[in-house]
Formats: sequence, C-alpha cells, structure tokens
Amino acid sequence: MALIKSVESTNLTEVIDRILDKGIVIDAFVRISLVGIELITIEARIVIASVDTYLKYASAIGLTLADSSIMEY
Repeated sequence: MALIKSVESTNLTEVIDRILDKGIVIDAFVRISLVGIELITIEARIVIASVDTYLKYASAIGLTLADSSIMEY
C-alpha cells in the first residue's frame, strides 16, 4: 500500500482574505525599566479586519462606528 502525501499550498491572496474575513487582534504591552525606573511603556491593541467583519462583531458587543476611536481623528 503506497502512502500518498498531499501538500496544499496557500497563496498570499487566500491568507489576506482569511484575515479580513475572520479578523485578527494583536494586543501588546511592553515596559522597559532600568534599576526600577520606568523608561518606556507601550500599550497597543491592533485590530485588522474588514469593515463588514468589524461592524458585525462591534454590534454584537454594543459598539457603533461612532463610538470607535477611529472617528476621533
């Protein structure tokens, strides 16, 4: 009995489509201190999604586009 190995390749377009469809959240907290003195603190929350995906999940938790910090700029 022969073993058949199947390798599926994905291209960049499929990966971007999946990320925009499902969304991705990157949450980072970085603190740099020296001898107990805090020098730099960075807090970042990055959300990458399509507008449709954002609106779908934002409405589920009660947010609107007007509530978003995007509208402040």
